[in-house]
Order: sequence, then C-alpha cells, then structure tokens
Amino acid sequence: MKKNKISKEWIKRQRKDIYVKKSKLEGFRSRAVYKLQEINNKYKILKNGFSVIDLGAAPGSWSQFTIEKYKNCKLLSIDLEEMEPIGNSFQIVGDFNKESSKEKIINYFKHKVDLVMSDMAVNTTGNKNLDSVVTGELCLEALRFAKDQLKQNGFFVSKIFMGSTFKEIVSEAKLTFRETNIYKPPSSRKESKESFIICKKLR
Repeated sequence: MKKNKISKEWIKRQRKDIYVKKSKLEGFRSRAVYKLQEINNKYKILKNGFSVIDLGAAPGSWSQFTIEKYKNCKLLSIDLEEMEPIGNSFQIVGDFNKESSKEKIINYFKHKVDLVMSDMAVNTTGNKNLDSVVTGELCLEALRFAKDQLKQNGFFVSKIFMGSTFKEIVSEAKLTFRETNIYKPPSSRKESKESFIICKKLR
C-alpha cells in the first residue's frame, strides 16, 4: 500500500514538474539535462572537441546534451542499463565498479580525457542515510578513477549527497584538485539532498 502511495505521489509530482515538461518539449531524455546545463553555464566544463566519460549515463540526457551541443566530442557512456544510441557516442553496458569495465573505458580512449562526469546514484531504499553512504562510495570511486584518467586541466563533476561521506569526499577532492566547488543547480528539486561537486586542475 505504501509503495502504491509513493508511486502515485511521484507521478503527480512529475506531471507538475516544469523541467519534466521542458525536457519533453525540447526532446531530451530526462529533466537531469538541466542540471548539467546549469553546471556548464556556471563552470564552463564542456568545449568542442572534448573527450568525455559519462558514468551512470542512463537514460542518457547528459550524453545527449554533450553530443548535440558540442562539436567533435569523443564521448563514452556507461551504465548498468542499455540506452538508445546517441549520435556517434560509444556505450558500455556494465558495472563501472568492475575492473573489466574500467579497462574497456581506458582502452577506448587510449589517452587522458578532458571531463569525467557522473550522475551515478543507488536506487533509493527509503533509508536516506544508507542511500547517502552508498552513493558517496560511488562518487569516491569515480573521483579516484578521474584522478588517473584526466588531463592536467581536466574537469570532474559528480552527484554528491549531504550525509556522513560528504566531508570525506570534499577533503579527498581538495587533495586531488586545485579547484573544488559544491553547487546545487536550480533544477535540482528543493527537497533533494543532492548537490554536485565540480573539480578542476589536478594537483
């Protein structure tokens, strides 16, 4: 009964959400595209010709925005779920945390990249503390991967939840990058604990 109630509330919220309506009108796969757009407007993380890794990409709005708005980008997306193809991007269906998946990413580019972006998060369990911890671990894994794969002036962008792992992630990011910022895009729902960490220039 509780699950049905949550589902009805979610559907009701989606119908009222201006970003959901806007994404449908503009042909994007989800409202999450506006979070990336707002991050990019503020921090200029994307440029024509960039090499980009999109972690936790499904349903694909971040990859879609990158390919459609920036020319000659070489983009790889990875997710547990298969997505509809997006332009000339390359897709891996698999678990980013597995070494075999990381090897596929490294072998595809064969060089350092300009941007690693991650909207990875666990499927919510209803336990906000647990969800925050597990999503935090995903962020840390992405951060450590980015440290090895980014160019010196590259960018790292990741979803981050307020919670017990927040300070640990920010501390490690500051040790890894010269510039670290926390930003909650206007399109992120007010009730959501999510923000995004934006990092630039490896130490």
